[in-house]
Amino acid sequence: MNIEYIGRNFHLDDRIREHTAERLEKLTRFLDEPIEGRVTLEIEKHRHRAEIHLTHRFGVLTATEETDGTMLDAVNLAAEKIEQQARRVHKRVIDKRRRGDRNGHRWPLDILERESVRGGATPRVIRSTHLQIKPMTIEEAALLLEESKNEFVVFRDATSDRVAVLYKRKDNNYGLIAPEF
Repeated sequence: MNIEYIGRNFHLDDRIREHTAERLEKLTRFLDEPIEGRVTLEIEKHRHRAEIHLTHRFGVLTATEETDGTMLDAVNLAAEKIEQQARRVHKRVIDKRRRGDRNGHRWPLDILERESVRGGATPRVIRSTHLQIKPMTIEEAALLLEESKNEFVVFRDATSDRVAVLYKRKDNNYGLIAPEF
């Protein structure tokens, strides 16, 4: 964020600059870069006035605040106003994206007919694998599955003498498929 400081009837010191920069730096999470800022600090008689003008990717934010207190109070009040505006802009952008999904503004979807793919032919078997189905317990099948590069193991359950499949789930647990007769 690039900030330009202007002081009218007021001497800008480093403390005010650092404080203002810290307050405005928090706005980078709500506004998209590039952000250009202009901070005008002014004293008229006994009133302190702070004006913050920010230009960002989606537009311009402006806040002006006067106070009878110190210049830091005026800067804090103006920064709070600008932060509220930034939150509203950020919320508006997010809501606009969400509304687009609700109103049916999604990616175009073309549904292909079965006849248009490969001339309507039925699916073909590309690769076949022959497996030796060995009798083993579920624990032995789990050990074999951990050592294997495959994501499943077909085995004959030693207790019931039926064919079963043990497979790896996406949550790193195992699933068991056992047919009933």
